[in-house]
Amino acid sequence: MFQSVRHMIYDLIEWRSQILSGTLPQDELKELKKKVTAKIDYGNRILDLDLVVRDEDGNILDPELTSTISLFRAHEVASKQVEERLQEEKSQKQNVDINRQARFAATPSLALFVNLKNVVCKIGEDAEVLMSLYDPVESKFISENYLVRWSSSGLPKDIDRLHNLRAVFTDLGSTDLKREKISFVCQIVRVGRMELRDNNTRKLTSGLRRPFGVAVMDVTDIINGKVDDEDKQHFIPFQPVAGENDFLQTVINKVIAAKEVNHKGQGLWVTLKLLPGDVHQIRKEFPHLVDRTTAVARKTGFPEIIMPGDVRNDIYVTLVQGDFDKGSKTTAKNVEVTVSVFDEDGKRLEHVIFPGAGDEAISEYKSVIYYQVKQPRWFETVKVAIPIEDANRSHLRFTFRHRSSQDSKDKSEKIFALAFVKLMRYDGTTLRDGEHDLIVYKAEAKKLEDAATYLSLPSTKAELEEKGHSATGRSMQSLGSCTISKDSFQISTLVCSTKLTQNVDLLGLLKWRSNTNLLQQNLRQLMKVDGGEVVKFLQDTLDALFNIMMENSESETFDTLVFDALVFIIGLIADRKFQHFNPVLETYIKKHFSATLAYTKLTKVLRNYVDSAEKPGVGEQLYKAMKALEYVFKFIVRSRVLFNQLYENKGEADFRESLLQLFRSISTMMSSLSDQTVRVKGAALKYLPTIVNDVKLVFDPKELSTVFTEFILNVPAGSLTVQKLYCLIEIVHSDLFTQHDCREILLPMMTDQLKHHLERQEDLEACCQLLSNVLELLYRKDVGPTPRHVQVIMEKLLRTVNRTVISMGRDSELIVSARGPGRGLFPPQGRPAGPPPLSFQTELLPLPCRNRCLPCLPFKTCSFSSVDVGGRADRCFGDESVGLHLCGHSL
Repeated sequence: MFQSVRHMIYDLIEWRSQILSGTLPQDELKELKKKVTAKIDYGNRILDLDLVVRDEDGNILDPELTSTISLFRAHEVASKQVEERLQEEKSQKQNVDINRQARFAATPSLALFVNLKNVVCKIGEDAEVLMSLYDPVESKFISENYLVRWSSSGLPKDIDRLHNLRAVFTDLGSTDLKREKISFVCQIVRVGRMELRDNNTRKLTSGLRRPFGVAVMDVTDIINGKVDDEDKQHFIPFQPVAGENDFLQTVINKVIAAKEVNHKGQGLWVTLKLLPGDVHQIRKEFPHLVDRTTAVARKTGFPEIIMPGDVRNDIYVTLVQGDFDKGSKTTAKNVEVTVSVFDEDGKRLEHVIFPGAGDEAISEYKSVIYYQVKQPRWFETVKVAIPIEDANRSHLRFTFRHRSSQDSKDKSEKIFALAFVKLMRYDGTTLRDGEHDLIVYKAEAKKLEDAATYLSLPSTKAELEEKGHSATGRSMQSLGSCTISKDSFQISTLVCSTKLTQNVDLLGLLKWRSNTNLLQQNLRQLMKVDGGEVVKFLQDTLDALFNIMMENSESETFDTLVFDALVFIIGLIADRKFQHFNPVLETYIKKHFSATLAYTKLTKVLRNYVDSAEKPGVGEQLYKAMKALEYVFKFIVRSRVLFNQLYENKGEADFRESLLQLFRSISTMMSSLSDQTVRVKGAALKYLPTIVNDVKLVFDPKELSTVFTEFILNVPAGSLTVQKLYCLIEIVHSDLFTQHDCREILLPMMTDQLKHHLERQEDLEACCQLLSNVLELLYRKDVGPTPRHVQVIMEKLLRTVNRTVISMGRDSELIVSARGPGRGLFPPQGRPAGPPPLSFQTELLPLPCRNRCLPCLPFKTCSFSSVDVGGRADRCFGDESVGLHLCGHSL
């Protein structure tokens, strides 16, 4: 114990010096103060000293200026934090590991930090070191490459990056944590001669990309947070290809399956660390690891949570495999595939292909060459990033060329075939994700270089069959000046675009004016579109919906469908996966939304739904509408505010009446005894309070208070009690309850509800929370006069509260929880053996006064001669039968 306290005191002295130095940034100073107060509280606990309650900044709370409820809750929080610290101290390393895993599992986005220390391989030529994450179960890469160009001298080609070869693999999420295995794979591609054993380099072709070998490490435990040691250097053994003709993908799978690799001392040295957060967070929180020079290799595809502002137009293109006839040659060809992007005029788009993070963009990508292999399998992926304005006119072009090991022969080799695929389909959507079996065309080399020669031809075998041609025949077919070859070539693509959609239904809605006959169908189909696709086009989709509504203002044909679509979108934003789009929706409403008449249609459709609540088939959609109520009313209110700015409050009476009718319909629905409305009524109780702060901008707050009073009173007795009480708690938290005139209307209803449920001992925890929140608010100085409202609570609830407390008994969870953290805060005077502790009574009923009360004269069998509740006692409320006495008072 002594040593432990001694170390803590030394820590506090050191931290005090840092704070007094005045050199710490504000964020670090704030964190250090938290550490200091946590250490003090922990020390007090193990020394059995008093627990000090503090505010968020670590300052000690003044009981004279803080309400009893706030003190109690602060005490609970402080006690819980100290308990957690005690548990941490007792935990073994295994438990710490479990906590780390749980922390990473709860983080929506993760990143794997990689620092390449050295490549120990005898290559003999320049090389490309390609690092990526790989799923060995599905045999596919799940991330972009991190590319380091390595020189023949055994150092990075960019010598400035020596000792700074760092990358972070971002966008990992819960689906990746669920993968059975994840491997960190390094592929080494030699760049030079066809064969290393050839020595007469002057006559040999150079710059050829040839397979050299792979290194693989299982990082499943690191990804899952089970291992965490950023300083440990891992050695990843190197496995060379056999005869320089093994497919790199095949070697990867062989190494994964093998128990050990005969590496002969060759391999890579790396450090690895899992970091929580997206790339912006980790740059902020781990600046010593990740800075602006650190390469960022994203997961192929969108992350689970798409961040607003993450504008992308990327297409991942994978060269899968091919089958090439040897033609006039005696052996199979050494096929090199060149990938480039051209527009419809035959102009090449420059610097749009990215072979890997950490490397510059290039204009054409050349594949690895497998020597005299008829059916090469590449599995090489590049990222193509094309400007949005060019996507509609662009296509991928793949040219095939035989490469000779002799330079003189190689120069005479021309392109022998071509394949292509357009990035946009005929219906305006982007190229579909997945594999594409491309047609390999043959023609004279000059004709193949002319885009006009082939762009009008089908690019895939599926297109060919659609046009009535056979795609399986072995004989060559002529189309125009090109001939369809017997050769085959497969690629796979994955589109990651926040500007171009693959969904024809969403595209139909976004371009609804081009075919209004399909508008109803497009609106219905929108609600079947994948959520990720919708949120990527959130603003465009909302603009389309409100344009449809406004341009058909005289008709109600589309109103219900537009309302349903709006509710669908709001429901998507509520999903955890898209929760980061809440600010985008808020910004849209405040800055971009401009439909001045939308409020009339939205109010009318919602009311029609509410009035039809008991009809078959309406309940599910009404339930969704109730869940989306907050944002539906944000649109209604914003629309009305814009209308007022334009027309100077014209039609104010009609608007007020339409809202009143809507609220009356909701109140009437609440009185329904039908079983099919129970779920909808529960949703109304949960979500209606969320509209208060917006609606009071355009609707009289006192009338709104009356509306809520009727709404609560219409809930049938014995039904939805918990939901009703939590609805009242949310009303107390709203701006409405801070206004004196509104409290005059709401408080009598709340006290009646509390009295009713306390007397029946129904949902006491919710009752306790509601009463505590009311009393805490009445303590505040910025909510107008409160004595009358305190008096109402005392007159209506004091006796009921006392009787409820007595009848609960000492074993009640509420009393136990109140006694624990609250010990010693409010010492009773003359406490008898029988009644429950006064700490519970003060927690349940802390009267919000700022003065000490005067001692009271005993009343009959009263057990307490004075109570720390504040204020002068003008009258007393005693209960002779239970032997308790408290002061009702006014200030």
